[in-house]
Amino acid sequence: MNTRLSIGDFSRMTYLSIKALRRYHEMGLLVPAAVDQFSGFRYYEPAQVPVGQVIRRFRDLGMPLDQVKEVLRAPDAATRNEVIVAHLRHMEKALEQTQQTVASLRSLLEQPHQAPIRVEYRSVPDTHVLAISEPVAMSDVGEWWGVVFAELHRALKFAGAPRIGPDGALYSSEFFESELGEVMAFIPVGNVSAPSGRVISAPSGRVRPTVLPGAELAITVHQGAFCELDRAYGALGMFVAEREIGVQGPIREHYIVSFAETGDESQHRTEVCWPVFRTRADEPAVITGNE
Repeated sequence: MNTRLSIGDFSRMTYLSIKALRRYHEMGLLVPAAVDQFSGFRYYEPAQVPVGQVIRRFRDLGMPLDQVKEVLRAPDAATRNEVIVAHLRHMEKALEQTQQTVASLRSLLEQPHQAPIRVEYRSVPDTHVLAISEPVAMSDVGEWWGVVFAELHRALKFAGAPRIGPDGALYSSEFFESELGEVMAFIPVGNVSAPSGRVISAPSGRVRPTVLPGAELAITVHQGAFCELDRAYGALGMFVAEREIGVQGPIREHYIVSFAETGDESQHRTEVCWPVFRTRADEPAVITGNE
């Protein structure tokens, strides 16, 4: 005689809620052994208990349900392990980011007042760039950043254009204010064979040569991890606000030293560039400002 387990008993045996079990049934992740055609009650087999317990452990590890389904339906151990290892790497990266955030928070609490910053005024001319410009959510920008710069570097090699400056990005006001806005990642280049705006026929399919408009910028350099970059933004923004020289326009970042050069984030150097209107031509090009 086959033992049938009610959804309530199965829930208690697996620590999976009835709501979760219904959802897993609907998406084909964990299908009951039988469903009563009159009452709609779901019944499970004892052999499904270990499967439910495995699913719960993967969910405790934060694995998305689509990946859990991949693991359970993997045709062989190698394919299954590949999905699991990929998720573990994702978890390790997330842990590293959490540790960096904790260290950054401790630093901010221990030293709430930032040391004076060095600010440079710079007139940037129109610049030819290879660029990818898309709406990006603030929560996704880290992952997006890595993908698009890999594409841009491949496109640069394909186009055969000389690089004339560091990688950079423009961040629209909407990106900060609404957590979703246009972001342009770019590489400054010399002559590009394709006309401005035309897609470069590189593997990415998204890269376009374009002209980055010139601007007057107030610039400070942040050294260290990206998770600390907001402190440079805060200090530079205060510097600009105190002098009432800010103008509308995207914030620029120039990646002088980044992951392309070293994985040691303490060595990373990022220029934060705030659009300004210089009211005094006699003001020195490089000055020291307080927060």
